[in-house]
Amino acid sequence: MKSDSEYAGQGNFPTSISGRSIREAIRQRAGEIYEKSGRVAGRDEENWARAEAEILSEHGGPADRKATIVIAIDGVQFAGEYSVAVADGYTPGEWRAGAPVPVRFEGERMFLRRRNGKELETRLVIKVS
Repeated sequence: MKSDSEYAGQGNFPTSISGRSIREAIRQRAGEIYEKSGRVAGRDEENWARAEAEILSEHGGPADRKATIVIAIDGVQFAGEYSVAVADGYTPGEWRAGAPVPVRFEGERMFLRRRNGKELETRLVIKVS
């Protein structure tokens, strides 16, 4: 999960509640998601993104918010940022940890094929070998 210091600079918090309150609500919801999903390790980012989407939706979060998905291919981790507003119904957790994900790259874009045949288009923001 993200720490407060990692999240504090993103500026995506609705004005109706404080940044600290929303971070705490997201942290708590991510913990609930972790528990309910069987305490599967390695899904912190997905759990956080799902919790963030749920909490911000409840509190009127911004429509053009960005989220990140992290995948590993042959020992290399890739993080792709996507717009929640144009994710065509994608919700974090669609893929189980370790499940195969068809991926293609075009320049700085990473496309992940979803089970419904649609692609989640992301902007590649980090590659860690």
